[in-house]
Amino acid sequence: MPLGEDAMFETRDGEVALAGDPAAQAGDAHLVFIGVIRSPWKRREDCPKNMREARERGGGATVEIAPAYRPGLEGLAATSHVAVLSWLHHAPRNLIVQKPRHAVQSKGVFALRSPVRPNPVGLHVVRLVDVDPTSGVLSLEAIDVLDGTPVIDIKPYFASTDAVPDAAYAKGQTSGDGSS
Repeated sequence: MPLGEDAMFETRDGEVALAGDPAAQAGDAHLVFIGVIRSPWKRREDCPKNMREARERGGGATVEIAPAYRPGLEGLAATSHVAVLSWLHHAPRNLIVQKPRHAVQSKGVFALRSPVRPNPVGLHVVRLVDVDPTSGVLSLEAIDVLDGTPVIDIKPYFASTDAVPDAAYAKGQTSGDGSS
């Protein structure tokens, strides 16, 4: 999906843009959207920056799964949390080094959780409130994306294998994007 006008931006000091826009290049894979997220967030400036902030602000959300993919929801209601992979379709894709407004130094996109990246894939670990396989609607406690954001995939979250209790960012540093 090409960038919309709202995705255009000016680089800040310390940022590096790619030579071209990845959205304009020939694709390496064929991606399909399996559904859409419905959230209370209609404007980028109102949207929470991360899942912690989304949970604090509340509001709930839903994921609407397209009819062809609804059989894939079988058994999902047995889990309390899911990982939703989304396509952050409003995000610019041509910045490889960023300097967040609140950060002291620039960082490569792979060291940040920013949506601005070559492939704007969002990862959201969310509490699953309800699953209606017939209508294809998953009710969520909260989510940190705009209403209408396409869904790429949904996976169950298993604390026994997905949680890493000793995971940490480098000592004395924050992630630089508000999600430390």
